Amino acid sequence: MTPALLEVHKLAAWYGAAQILFDVDLQVQRGEVVALMGRNGAGKSTTLKAIMGLLARCRGQLRFMGRDIAGAEPHAIARAGLGFVPEDRRIFSDLTVMENLEVGRQARRQWPDGSAAPTWTPDALFELFPNLGEMPDRPGGRMSGGEQQMLTVARTLMGNPFLVLLDEPSEGVAPVIVEQMAQMILALKAQGVSILLSEQNMHFAELVSDRAYVLEKGQIRYQATMAELAANDEVRRAYLSM
Repeated sequence: MTPALLEVHKLAAWYGAAQILFDVDLQVQRGEVVALMGRNGAGKSTTLKAIMGLLARCRGQLRFMGRDIAGAEPHAIARAGLGFVPEDRRIFSDLTVMENLEVGRQARRQWPDGSAAPTWTPDALFELFPNLGEMPDRPGGRMSGGEQQMLTVARTLMGNPFLVLLDEPSEGVAPVIVEQMAQMILALKAQGVSILLSEQNMHFAELVSDRAYVLEKGQIRYQATMAELAANDEVRRAYLSM
């Protein structure tokens, strides 16, 4: 069996003295979209930040592309081909769309077998996000929240990642942007990019995801295919209903 692209085993994490994650196990295979689901405060964003090396206190086994990344610095993890799109966007508000994209640029990549990994250019990203293509010289601070969300994803893709960690892509944006985000994720998957997304919007997750893990209070409570989760009313009521 081919090793998973990302392997997380017994991941625990703390904010100060408060433990947030408790022995989280998950995997993402090449070409797969996996949803990490749960209510607000379940530990979804913390899981992504811990994988990306952004937390001061965490322990566990983290392997990406067969390489141990536990304890690695965030910039080293990004250079290895793991992209991160934070929930709070963090675009450079004084830089234009094109300048934001250039900040994220990294070299082309190859898979271990020598085949070319997905490669992104501004022109390709403007096809994926036509709104951005209409405003290449607009400063980030003069964009709507949905446009900033698109720009954050596009800037991450300029790093030509093998896998993208996508934090709450449907949170706080207009329904039309949510639909565009869903189409974007499906387009990325079609080009071979793997995605681990944290999400609580069941409809959105069902549109794009192959499998799902359900978190509650920092622990994985359920895992299945997305279709199995969508059909399981008991699990959705217990862990996902508001």
